[in-house]
Amino acid sequence: MQTTIDFHQLVDALGDGVIVCDAAGAIIFWNQSATRIFGFTEADALGQSLDLIIPERLRQRHWDGYHKTMDTGETRYGADVLRVPALHKEGTPLSIAFTVAMLHTPENKVSSIIAIVRDETVRWGEERALKAKVALLEGQIKASAPAVAQ
Repeated sequence: MQTTIDFHQLVDALGDGVIVCDAAGAIIFWNQSATRIFGFTEADALGQSLDLIIPERLRQRHWDGYHKTMDTGETRYGADVLRVPALHKEGTPLSIAFTVAMLHTPENKVSSIIAIVRDETVRWGEERALKAKVALLEGQIKASAPAVAQ
């Protein structure tokens, strides 16, 4: 028995944000999890540039990579996860991880890019706190270790 899948419903049911942008970088799809992660509604996001969620200091680097991907049709982030800072609607920083996929025209030209996004802000904060604790403990061990004669 074959079941028909409603792909729009499937994408909206995902816990990860799904953002699709056209060749120029305008947002053309924004699921409910993207709203939860970034705070912008679908109506806020559609038609807007990705600058909506990219910190200003990273925008040039992002667009250089974006346009190169659109021109070449190649990206290393299809399987490799990219972890970057992002912005919430309220201006608060986020740490996100994402992969991308490309959609093509019948002529095999890239027509749009899909980002599958996960909010890792809490995990990133926990990792930073753990690293700070380890560094503190290592410093205490070195400070309490007897001096080695040379």
